[in-house]
Amino acid sequence: MTNENVVQMKERSQTNVLIEELLIERKQVWDIYCIVTGINEAKTGKSMEELVREFCQLTVDYISLGHFGVYQRILDGNERRKSVLLSAEEIYPKISKATESVLDFNDKYQELTPLLILNDLANDLSDVGEHLANRIELEDELIGKMLA
Repeated sequence: MTNENVVQMKERSQTNVLIEELLIERKQVWDIYCIVTGINEAKTGKSMEELVREFCQLTVDYISLGHFGVYQRILDGNERRKSVLLSAEEIYPKISKATESVLDFNDKYQELTPLLILNDLANDLSDVGEHLANRIELEDELIGKMLA
């Protein structure tokens, strides 16, 4: 096996680990999203303020891992497969749009007030949930190409 083949295998292995971490974080985001929105009526013993803060932190972690982990590999030119590069070129701008929505939500809810929660949270959660769902569909398409 050539050095180049060994390097490619190592890089793919690292990518697979990043993808696995991304999927774990994504599940955590959806779990807390379902609790905050009331879809999952799990008893957490946490206030709505605590749940929203946790949701914000998890979404930022998830977004960061995607951008600085999985996608950065492609942006840095470490991905050689044409099919992945072509998909990333089409998909990444759409993922970025969803990322902006999540970051806007996080910025808005950094300073929580009961009035903000009462007046805006339900609509904002609906909006951010839609963007997260779109992002997940796009990620799955790109991840599928990366794992092929």
